[in-house]
Formats: sequence, C-alpha cells, structure tokens
Amino acid sequence: MTTGADTEKMRDARERWVRTGGVELCVAELGDPERPTVVLVHGYPDSKEVWSEVAERLAPRFHVVLYDVRGHGRSTAPRPLRGGFTLEKLTDDFVAVIDAVSPDSPVHVVGHDWGSVQSWEFVTVQRTEGRIASFTSMSGPSLDHFGHWIKKRMSRPTPRRVGQLLGQGAKSWYVYMLHTPVLPELAWRGPLGKRWPRILERVEKVPAGDYPTPSLPQDAAHGAWLYRDNIRARLRRPRADAYAHAPVQLITPSGDAFLSERLYDDLELWAPRLTRRTLPAKHWVPRTRPDQLAAWIAEFVISNEDGMPTKDSRATGKHADRFGGQLVLVTGAGSGIGRATAFAFAEAGARVVAVDRDAGSAARTAEMSHLIGAPEAWGEAVDVSDEQAMEKLAEKVAREYGVVDVLVNNAGIGLSGSFLDTSTEDWRKVLDVNLWGVIHGCRLFGKQMAERGQGGHIVNTASAAAYQPSKTLPAYSTSKAAVLMLSECLRAELAGQGIGVSAICPGFVNTNITATARFVGVDAVEEKRRQKRTSRLYGLRNYPPEKVADAILRAVVRNQAVVPVTPEARGAHLMSRFTPKALRAIARLEPRL
Repeated sequence: MTTGADTEKMRDARERWVRTGGVELCVAELGDPERPTVVLVHGYPDSKEVWSEVAERLAPRFHVVLYDVRGHGRSTAPRPLRGGFTLEKLTDDFVAVIDAVSPDSPVHVVGHDWGSVQSWEFVTVQRTEGRIASFTSMSGPSLDHFGHWIKKRMSRPTPRRVGQLLGQGAKSWYVYMLHTPVLPELAWRGPLGKRWPRILERVEKVPAGDYPTPSLPQDAAHGAWLYRDNIRARLRRPRADAYAHAPVQLITPSGDAFLSERLYDDLELWAPRLTRRTLPAKHWVPRTRPDQLAAWIAEFVISNEDGMPTKDSRATGKHADRFGGQLVLVTGAGSGIGRATAFAFAEAGARVVAVDRDAGSAARTAEMSHLIGAPEAWGEAVDVSDEQAMEKLAEKVAREYGVVDVLVNNAGIGLSGSFLDTSTEDWRKVLDVNLWGVIHGCRLFGKQMAERGQGGHIVNTASAAAYQPSKTLPAYSTSKAAVLMLSECLRAELAGQGIGVSAICPGFVNTNITATARFVGVDAVEEKRRQKRTSRLYGLRNYPPEKVADAILRAVVRNQAVVPVTPEARGAHLMSRFTPKALRAIARLEPRL
C-alpha cells in the first residue's frame, strides 16, 4: 500500500492546513483558483486520495479542492473520538474549508459514500445556503431522508414496502458491525486492514496499485465513529426541514452492494431541482469509473455555474439518466441503422465513437452526434473485417477515450442469390463483415469490459433472416444466424460479469443496404435492376432506422436477449418457435425481383 502513483497524480496539488473545532484538516488544491471551485468529499474508510483520478481529470477546467475528513488521512482526529464526528461538527469543518479556499464564491460539492452522507447535511442546513452552487451525490443518502423513508414504510407496511425494508436491512449488515464496541477497531488495525486492498480488487474490481493509502487501518478505526455518532440519532429523529437549497445530481451505481436504488424513490420531495443518473457499476465508482464521473460532474458544474445552461448540459433526450456521459461505440455508423443508433445515444447524452469503413461518413456522423447532444464524439475509419485494424482501434479507444460502456456491432453487407451461385469468395466477404466483424468487436471490446469489472452491454445487429430461412439469402441468413447464436452464447458467458448481450433482429428497414447489396448469379445490368427494385420496395415499406435505434436503446436498458424489430420480424420469430413447418414452406417461395 504505497502512495507513489497517487502522489504523482497529486504532485501539482497545493496543500494547506485548516484549523477548526480542535482538529487540523489537510486540504489539497489543484487547478486555477479563478475558476469554479469543486470540493470533493471522500467516504469511509477512505482518504482524499480516493478522488485522485477524478481530480486529475477535473483540474484542467476547475479549481479542485480535496480534504481529509477529520480523523482520516493526514487530518488530525478529535479527542475524545466519541462525539467528535457528528454531522454538526463535520459541517463546521466543511464551512472552514470553503471559507479558506473560496471565501467569495459558492462551491460545487461532490460526495461519495460518507462524503455524500455528510454533504447532504451541508446542502440542507440553513447556514450554508448561498455557499453551495450544486451538489453531486453518489452512494450515500441523507440520514434524514433515510429516516423518513423507513418511517413511511413502517407506518404503512405493504408486502412491497416490507420487502424494501428487508432488502436494505440486509445490505446494511456492516452498519450493525460498526456499532459493536472495540471489535471493528481491532479488525481494521489487524487482518482486515491488511487484506482490504485485495478485497477491493477482487470484489469491487478496483484497479490494483497505490490505493488505498497506508493510513487505511487508522482511518477505518476512527471512521467507525461516523456511524456511532450519527446513525441511530438521525434515523430515530430525522429532520423535517432537510430540503436541498441547491441543484442536486444523483449518480446511482446500479450494482451497489450496500445501498438499494429504492432509497431514492421519494428524493424529488427533498430535492426539487434533481438530476438523476444511473451508472452500471459497483460502489467504489471514484476509482473504477473516473472518466464517467468526471464527465458528469463537469457537465453539472458548468450547467449550474451562475445559473447559465450550456451545450454540455443539453442531454435531455429519452434515457438521458441512463446513458448521459457513457461511452458508446457503433460500427457501421456511416449510414442507416448505425447512424440512427449513434444519434439516439447522442441525444441521450452519451459520448459516441462512430466507426465506419468510409472515413467521411464516420466523421459526419460524429459531427452530427456532437451537435445533437453528445458531449464528445469521434469518427474512426475502420474495416471491421480487418482483425489488426480492429485491434488498433480497441487500443486507441481505451487509451484516448476510455473503456466502452456500450458496444453496438452493426456493420453489415447484403448478399442475395442461390447457394449454388454463391462463390467461395462471396461467402468469405459476407462472413468476414457480418460475422467476423462482430466476433472482433465482441472479443476486443468485450475483453476490456470484463477486465474493467464494472459491467457493460454488447448489442449485435442480426436480422429476422437469422431465424427465417430463404432460398435466396443462404449466405446472408447464415451469417446472421451465427451472430444470433454467438450473442446467445456470449450472454450466458458474460452474465456473471454484469455484461449484457442483446441480438437485434430487424425485418424490412428503409436503409441503403439494399442499394449496395450484391445479387449473385446475374449480370451487372440485372443486378442493378434488382438493387433498384429492392430499394423501392423497402422504401414503400418505409420502416425508419430510427425505430430500430430506439429498440436498441430499450434493449440495453432492459437487458433484453433477442429483440425482433418490425411486425414481420416479430411474426417470423413467433412462427420459428411455434409453426416452423409453415416458415419452411414460405422459404420455398420465389420472391418477385
């Protein structure tokens, strides 16, 4: 447990000591003091270094302030410990810090875990009104709100409410342990303190390295009094006036092992200016998802600085609370379903990587995505069938943009004609793009998701042709059937790592794939005629790719396995399950082209 790397990240920090209430607080500052001030408050059993990755990303744009809570890190502990960690005294500390670092301007507060618990106190007490410009909360509810939440469910119990109480009660097992005299201190100063870094690495997927710091055993022992001094008193007698006097951004990790998402069901009552975000991650998000947090924090700070909304805060589309700031990569994004999907994620506030073999088309999609609402968007020219090119893309994306949260393997080509007229080269071209392109994407980006250990989602565009046989589409249908089965297998394999996999199966969608599809067994003139006729038929059907994009976003939100899109795709899917003989009979019909 060395501190080399975190010290390196914080090497430009300016330190000062703030004396308050009989303790001295170690305060670190990064960035330009003339810019908006963002105060990062750490949780239990952490020190300010838990924020080092986030602080590094915020420092170029803001004045970033971190401080060790009393009794943690390099800050001194109160004497005696009992009664020295009440929310009132923690608020005294916070006021002393902001008086020192930003005496003339309100600050933007960000809290995680117990840093969020105490920050809820800061943003709801009268003496800090006007001193806080915004508050971003993650993994730490207000004890007052929690107390009212419990009372509401106990006063009017229903099976659902009782289930919520029991569920949160089970998640709060550690709270009971920390109220036990002496034993928590002995555990933290002994075996638990030594094993904690490995536990975080194994259970929470926190990257191995120089966090947590060597002060952990002492910090955790002191921090037990955060619980003892506050939990029972506030839950028994929660404040009735605990209303937030500043805008609040709630970031909820959906995989949090310690807090139920149901705790925040009534939060709009207490925080009228509330923005909700959901992050598919576990509890220690400042260490596991610093890129995502920095993006959301920066967006929220800018949108609330002087009350002036900016372009960065425009993510108001459907599912904005789910995808805002997430990194989404879409292949085949130069046109059709791929472009519509990139736009849909952009409208939801996601950062978009638009991939297409045509560099100009990829760039245009990225540019439009940025205008629609993506905080950042990039165009990348890659042939998905080229394994080495895909490997380079995966390395570049991880290095420059971060680990992908949602991967949409959409690139594909069409091929029509009988099996006997389809050459080996024709088969190779279709399988290279439609199947191997999906395999490359799943293998490379799926591996990065798995190594990060914080979940994610893979969407593979198959087709209704995957389960609807046709005498004129043997190669295309085979490639899409393989994509469907690959998706089902991956879904089973990756479920234990929190990575969802969905296969999207569109029917007749009005895209340009029909204009570029090849028809084998005919001359060039006849092929051109069939392309035009097929395009005209799809145009008359006029099912827009935007509806497929909507289905893709819903599939990710709901973690759906197989999603037929269009009425004919849903009908064929039902027939494949219940009347396969009839579907095979239809396959023998000769389409009029």
